[in-house]
Amino acid sequence: MKQAPEIFRYISREELAALSSKSDVRAFATIGWQALLAIAAFALAIAWPNPLTVLVAIVILGGRIQAFGIITHDCAHGAFFRTPALNRFVGKWVSGAIAHVPLDLYRRYHLDHHRHAGTAEDPDRWMVKSYPVTRASLKRKLIRDLTGQTGFRDLVAEIKGFKWSQTGPSVLFHAMLFVALLVAGAPWAYAMWWAARIFVYPATMRLRQISEHGVAKDRDHPDARVNTGTTIPHWWEALLFSPCNVNYHVEHHIFASVPPYRLPALHRLLASRGYYAAHDCIARGFSDVLTRATRPASA
Repeated sequence: MKQAPEIFRYISREELAALSSKSDVRAFATIGWQALLAIAAFALAIAWPNPLTVLVAIVILGGRIQAFGIITHDCAHGAFFRTPALNRFVGKWVSGAIAHVPLDLYRRYHLDHHRHAGTAEDPDRWMVKSYPVTRASLKRKLIRDLTGQTGFRDLVAEIKGFKWSQTGPSVLFHAMLFVALLVAGAPWAYAMWWAARIFVYPATMRLRQISEHGVAKDRDHPDARVNTGTTIPHWWEALLFSPCNVNYHVEHHIFASVPPYRLPALHRLLASRGYYAAHDCIARGFSDVLTRATRPASA
């Protein structure tokens, strides 16, 4: 989406250049933290196997699948690593493989979303076009997610559309994950990853999509403050629903070149200068998101 000159009343081009600078160290630190959380989840369930620890591990793993998908998104923008080759390699063979997101295919699709946000040509529009919905409708959607109906549907579609050039990295990841758990003496733990993918990830994905564009005041408006939403989550919400600072979505649509680890600073700068003052585009936690995304049954 083309940026209106108005934004430069709130931020200088020099400040934008500084905030757009990439850091391979910070990018690797982000990946390392998400990997550590995934390893900790497996370790928790393997060391103390019981229904509670397994359930906690599955929920945490669902958030990590979300996180690696977001990292792939940032690599697709070339906004994660300073080194372009690292964006391509990690986006395809690491984060994209873990999240089942083919980098090249996703990049073509997602850049169209940015190009056409605020218009009827937005390819992501179908995901949130019905919001706000009734509470009963949202409840049905979340039940389908948490009972695995959405996850199984998506998995079947992925299998039917399998192409080695796109899905090969994910096959390699799963082989490596199973071997690692086999060596650790807990091959059964591999099932937790699929439980996370099928029963947890779809709900986290839905909530993130709602927070980004489902609560927008007007999805046909060219201003990102109107067609997009930012959420300030609680720590546990960030862990599960919006890791890697993806919750700063208005800011991302304004300046997609700013890497995720600098989006909080961009948000603070713009907020301090009144950029959001006349717009209701910032939700305070995901309970606020759900309130904004629902309407009375009679409405």
